Amino acid sequence: MREKEYGIWQALSWAELAALVEQLACGLHQAGLRRGEHMVVVGANRPRLYATMLAVQSLGAIPIPLYQDAAALECVFPINNADVRFAFAEDQEQVDKLLEIRAQCPQLSNIYFDDSRGLRNYDEPGLASVDELLAAGKAFTALHADFLTTAVNQLKPDDVAAMFFTSGTTGNPKGVVHTHNSLLDRAKAGADFDKLTHKEEVLAYLPPAWIGQNIFSYAQWLACGYVVNCPESAATVTIDLKEVGPTYYFAPPRVFEGLLTSVMIRMEDAGAIKRRMFHYFMAVAQRVGPAKMDGKSLSWVDGLLYALGNVFVYGPLRNNLGMSRVRVAYTAGEAIGPDLFTFYRSIGINLKQLYGSTETAVFVCLQPDHEARADTVGIPIAGVEIKVADNGEILVKSPGLLKEYFKNPAATAEVLTADGWYHTSDAGFLDAHGHLKIIDRVKDVGRIKGGANDGAMFAPKYVENKLKFFPHIKEVVAYGDGREKVCVMVNIDFDAVGNWAERRNLPYAGYTDLAQKPEVYQLIKECVEKVNADLSVDALLAGSQISRFLVLHKELDADDGELTRTNKVRRGFIGEKYQPLIDALYSGKTAQFIETIVKFEDGRSGSVSATLKISDSRTFAPVKVAA
Repeated sequence: MREKEYGIWQALSWAELAALVEQLACGLHQAGLRRGEHMVVVGANRPRLYATMLAVQSLGAIPIPLYQDAAALECVFPINNADVRFAFAEDQEQVDKLLEIRAQCPQLSNIYFDDSRGLRNYDEPGLASVDELLAAGKAFTALHADFLTTAVNQLKPDDVAAMFFTSGTTGNPKGVVHTHNSLLDRAKAGADFDKLTHKEEVLAYLPPAWIGQNIFSYAQWLACGYVVNCPESAATVTIDLKEVGPTYYFAPPRVFEGLLTSVMIRMEDAGAIKRRMFHYFMAVAQRVGPAKMDGKSLSWVDGLLYALGNVFVYGPLRNNLGMSRVRVAYTAGEAIGPDLFTFYRSIGINLKQLYGSTETAVFVCLQPDHEARADTVGIPIAGVEIKVADNGEILVKSPGLLKEYFKNPAATAEVLTADGWYHTSDAGFLDAHGHLKIIDRVKDVGRIKGGANDGAMFAPKYVENKLKFFPHIKEVVAYGDGREKVCVMVNIDFDAVGNWAERRNLPYAGYTDLAQKPEVYQLIKECVEKVNADLSVDALLAGSQISRFLVLHKELDADDGELTRTNKVRRGFIGEKYQPLIDALYSGKTAQFIETIVKFEDGRSGSVSATLKISDSRTFAPVKVAA
């Protein structure tokens, strides 16, 4: 592993890591952690956090990574549900969080912190530094040299390895129980699929509590032996990405959206000659780049133009994004916009999609090289079987399936059949080439009722993702199931729209003021109508065109309960919270006052109020496309 500290990359060899794990395991054993018990780890990607997880697993205990940006109260249920006595906290922020809820979690006896800054005068029972734990473990190891080897030899592949809590969009989160075999089998299957070796470089910058990050920088790290690089902080990730130059990269669509937005903002500020050159060669790339990426031959003229573009635009752009060495890049978590997907592939980045979930240990379907398409999520990989239920739901059988939901047999029985099939809750189908296509969540796919589009299919996530491709739009919530038309609430991307406004000398006092500018509404209206034009040629979803929209007065936030910790929209919660806005959209109003309670980062609460404009958008008659 490597860790960036004070601007310098510090390396940790496998031998040094093994010694660290042994001392931590012995220290935890001496402190009372026993086989089958749970221990939470809260923090960013750090060698000591990874070593702690390995130490816990070596003892036959079970690590539970929690989101480091979760509010203190969000940690109460997982800690009590799993009867957690031991915790690893990265720094003062995480220690304060755990101490705050200690009264609600009386069994939480031992808290170990890694970064001691700000904690010198803390005097709490059971609070100690990882350094103290290591010292105790080192002394224990000196007396019991074979202890760890004996403990590890007692482990079996089907023993529980880790537990991950779901985001809890509809209630309390569920603890997804995985075995060593389910995690390592899928890690190896994914590695074999893309021919990963120990020579890969990975940047670990997403929350360890997210199964995607945990598979890519933990399970596959153990399966392949490649190098995991831990950035200095969230603020330095972009710089660290350029310095590391990973060969294997993973990010949800919103990260790729953010990178593209920053590029386009900088491009708008460039000189006229640079802008013209950029747009000319990007047009070339979008025309021939995907074909080149898929291994198809180009004409000599196109080949020459692309080669020139690679020298002047694509190469420098890949380098600026930190992706000059990327051999394989994946995106998952939600659908990615086709234009966004095409952009990265057209400039020579092997971006592909995968399909999976926490319950399937991520790897269900992957896209082979030269077969990456924006509208599919790939083919079932080794060990996976897929079938489609009568209601369109995708069912999966795989060695990577969860063992159970912890202490929740009813929920387990709902998703796992007696013969081993897992209900994904996703609607989709396998196309003629064997690639899986996902439409939306089964429960979210609805129908328009009444009006000209009565009975038309409505897939909210599909509509939302098409709008989110535009760099000026950050988040979208679409409604229409059981209604006569589709309406959406939009979050603008404050940085992108702010830059757009400044170039036009449009003054604004903050997010709320900018969001309600008539010029901004016109900008968003153009985006909405472009999406409607695209939808009009889709035989299934032409009835899902957007009739009305508004721009929200605040950004949707996980701290306000509007997003999950993996930044997925909690549509039901938002619908209840903003019911007056939804009523106004459907009642034909042109404006609606709203006041919203918000939480600040320091824990205080306040309110944001505004009178929001509501705008109509043009819809298009369905276009029949020739077969």
